[in-house]
Amino acid sequence: MGDTELHVVHLGVVEYREAHALQERLRTARRSGRVSDTLLLLEHPPVYTRGRRPDPAGLPMGEEWYRSQGIDVVASDRGGRVTYHGPGQLVGYPIMAITDVVAFVRTMELALIAALADEGLAGYTRTQEGPDYTGVWIGERKVASIGLHVKHGITTHGFAVNVLNALQPFEWVVACGLPGVRMTSVQRELRQVDDPMRCFRRRVGHRFAEAHGRRQRLLSAARLTATLEAVAA
Repeated sequence: MGDTELHVVHLGVVEYREAHALQERLRTARRSGRVSDTLLLLEHPPVYTRGRRPDPAGLPMGEEWYRSQGIDVVASDRGGRVTYHGPGQLVGYPIMAITDVVAFVRTMELALIAALADEGLAGYTRTQEGPDYTGVWIGERKVASIGLHVKHGITTHGFAVNVLNALQPFEWVVACGLPGVRMTSVQRELRQVDDPMRCFRRRVGHRFAEAHGRRQRLLSAARLTATLEAVAA
């Protein structure tokens, strides 16, 4: 496969476990060279995910309480601690061959900062303060989280940007292992009532490809499914 293109697929709302299974299928196909590097852009129904780093206090109410609020709880093999995903949050899963994990995460942060700048928002990183601060911030508020998993040199998981999702669920947990962390969203920072998701999703796809020196190639969900079925045949 050539390394000049990045396939970008807009999937809409996808259940977390289903999205994880799709990533694993893509990782296998990418490792064998049957597909190109791919970025999945999607949203999840309400779910808390627990990363690989131990965090006993991350869900202080107990899992059943969160489920009674209509929020699923799922263990994940990504890096990082507890975080929340829900409708209105843009999630990006890059399935890419890499050699330098730290450089890849830093490039991901720069891509998100560029997309936020396109919206007129000044994002920045706080990585120097420790691994729990990985992601993108606006002022003292966190707008984007990053958690990655790398196996056989291929990435899964990735980033989540709060665009217009509910922020209350973050306050019910110790989000990202940071007690008292304040979360924000693109919509809140812009102080607008319009839905910014469609435009912002496009900006992220473009900026992510650009940051990695690639040309974005949009791929439909149907085309992705057909490609994976052909690979498995």
